[in-house]
Parts: sequence; structure tokens; C-alpha cells
Amino acid sequence: MTRLRDVLTTRGRAFVAAGLTLLVGGLLLGFSDITRVGALLATLPFLAALATRRSSSSIVEVSRRVQPARLVVDQPANVEVVFENTSGRRSQLQLVEERVDHVLGDRPRFVLPPMEPGDIREADYQIRSHVRGRHRLGPLTLHMRDPFGLATIAATAPGSTDILVLPRIEVLGRRRPRSEGIGSEGTTPHMVALHGEDDVAVRSYHDGDDLRRIHWPATAHRSMLMVRQEDLPAKRRAVIVLDSRADGHQGSGALGSFEWAVSAAASIATHLFGLHYALHLVSNETTAGGEATQIIEIDKAMALLAVAQLGPAERFEEVLRWAHPLTSAGGLVIAIVTDHDEAVLRQIAALRQPGGVGLMFLLDSTSFAGVRTGPPANQTLALASLVEAAGWNTCIVRSGMTVDAAWDAASASTAVMLGAGR
Repeated sequence: MTRLRDVLTTRGRAFVAAGLTLLVGGLLLGFSDITRVGALLATLPFLAALATRRSSSSIVEVSRRVQPARLVVDQPANVEVVFENTSGRRSQLQLVEERVDHVLGDRPRFVLPPMEPGDIREADYQIRSHVRGRHRLGPLTLHMRDPFGLATIAATAPGSTDILVLPRIEVLGRRRPRSEGIGSEGTTPHMVALHGEDDVAVRSYHDGDDLRRIHWPATAHRSMLMVRQEDLPAKRRAVIVLDSRADGHQGSGALGSFEWAVSAAASIATHLFGLHYALHLVSNETTAGGEATQIIEIDKAMALLAVAQLGPAERFEEVLRWAHPLTSAGGLVIAIVTDHDEAVLRQIAALRQPGGVGLMFLLDSTSFAGVRTGPPANQTLALASLVEAAGWNTCIVRSGMTVDAAWDAASASTAVMLGAGR
């Protein structure tokens, strides 16, 4: 609870000091009129404070609307704050301050005029985030002051709103990785539904369907005739592996290697989803939630990448354990990794199966730390040669390189290494 003395403004404290001075002086000198004036001046701020505290109980309900609801890094959004007086009495003039995460900008402030019971007022402000992640709007603070300016009090309106800022997404060229191997385009005309797609393998009965194809368990479950649909169009599958080792990434903020990796994963996932790939995202976030084995929708993938965080090397070992069963059937494997550890890189290289397609984005982490401006070090080149020998298309990524350029290099028919110095 707010202490009474904390409610007084500078003017209120001055009134109390002047009143006490007159009160003591009047008593010492024997002037009763001065004593009464002093008592009035000393008492008035406390009466104003009591009145302000009494009227500070929340009588205004607050709600927010954010457009668009999901943002991309550096995308502006409009926040509309709606105030409604749900009480039976008139509200005071109030100064409103919205608490927002510092990455969204300065705290907005505006004046809320007096509101009659049932009145609705609206105010809006702009936000923009340079950092991906989940950020909070609210709660909102209402500052009320008495008419004499002697006392003020801050009341918090309950309720807050979380917004999700997605990673930066680059539009990639129409280049596709070459199609070969199980699960890729053009080689397997039909296949049984992938793991987790059992519901797609049955459909409702149509006149003329062979009665021998009735799927009795599904029929009993849905209370209608269902038939097996054994031949389904092949669906290309891609597995995206994201390296989140804290000791492997360099740099900080938007220019760090990890932010490049997250942006690349988001851009590639969006691109492949547009090409009708079934996507698996294997990262710290999907393995922790058990979602790595499931075909992930693009909105869910973006939400998980928005909150992706660095973790210990042990967590990445878990990521690789989850990735191996997914890549054992072949298809397209995309690895976004740092040049930190040769032993781990050999494990990653083993993810690509014979006949499958592997695209590796090997981050030259030292360049993201701003230490070197020359060509990639011999160690990075040696690691790239190692994974190329295992059949991967490899692109060495240096600070300043765009995801689009890296994608064109890695998805070419032969491995191409491009880089951009700082």
C-alpha cells in the first residue's frame, strides 16, 4: 500500500512545511490566527491525499488490440488501447503511462480525460522491435492528482498483452536443391503417408469404392464408412537442423552469428513451405517440446524460432540424436552450424544418407566477432572440405553475407563458397 507521505507532491510537502512552521510560530508567539492558518495549511495536503487514495480504486477497464498481431523484426505495429469506465461514478482526469519492454521503444504517455459511467475512450501508439522474441505490453499505470496539485497517486490497471516478434525473413530465389533420393521430388511417385499422417491415409466412402478397402477402426471411430487410401502423392520432406551452441556462436545482437542462423532457418523454412515440403525443425526448442518428430506448420516453426535461445553443447547433442531418425529415410537435410568443433561436424555430416541431399551453411564464427577481415581461415576451409567429401553442398557464411546469397550458393549443383568481408 502506498504510504501517505509518498502521495504528496512537491507543492504538498511545501504546504506541510509552511503550515508546521506557522503552527509552531503561532503557538510560541501566542497568535491564534496564525496557529489556525498553520494547522489548515498542514492539514490540507493530507486531506487531499486521503481523497486521492479513496478515488484511486480501479474504475477503468483496459484492453488492447495490436495490428498486426505478429510482427517481423523492424516491422511497425499499431497498438490501440481501449478504456471503459465500468463503475457508477465519474472518473478523474488521469495521466496514463504504458509499460513496454525497452526493445519496443519509449514508454507511451497520454492524458485520459474524465469519463462518465459507461464511457469508452481510445488511444493508440506505435511500436517497433529490432529484437525478435516474445515481448510484453503493460500493465498500464494511471496517475491521478487532486485539483490543487497537492497529492498524486499511481494505480495499476491489471492486464497485459504479449506480442511475438518473428525473425527477419529474407525472400529466397526460386532455385531449388537438386532432387534425388527418397522423399525428394521426382523419384518416388507415390508413398504411404509419413509418420504422424495416419488420418490422411483414410477418407470417407464414395459410391463405387471397393468394399474390401473399408477401414473398420476409422469407421467405428467416426460413425461413418471410411476407406483406405493407400496410394498418396509423394510429399517432399526437409529436415532443418539449427546449431544453438553458446560456445560456438560469436557476435551479439542482430550482427551475431546466432541471429544469422535463426534468420536463415526462418527464411529457408518459409521458402520450402512455399514449395510444398513437409518440414521438420530440429532445434533446442522442438526437442524440448517433443515437436521435432512432427511435421511442423510454418506458423508454429516461426513462433519457435522467434524465441530460440543459445544453449550448452549437451543440448545440441540431444538435437543430433533427434535428427538421426528423421534423416535416415533420406530426403533433404539442411544444417546451419558453426565451425566450432570438428568432431560434432562429423556427426552432422553423417545425417545425410546415401542418395539424399544435404545443404550445409557453415558459419565462419570468427568473422561475426569482427576479428578478421580476410578470407576464411584454413581451419574453416578444411571443415568445409570435410563435409563436402561426405556429399554435402557447403557454403561458408561470413558476416555481411545475405541468406539469399548463401541459399543460391548451397543449392547449386556443385558446392560454391561465397563470403563478404566486413
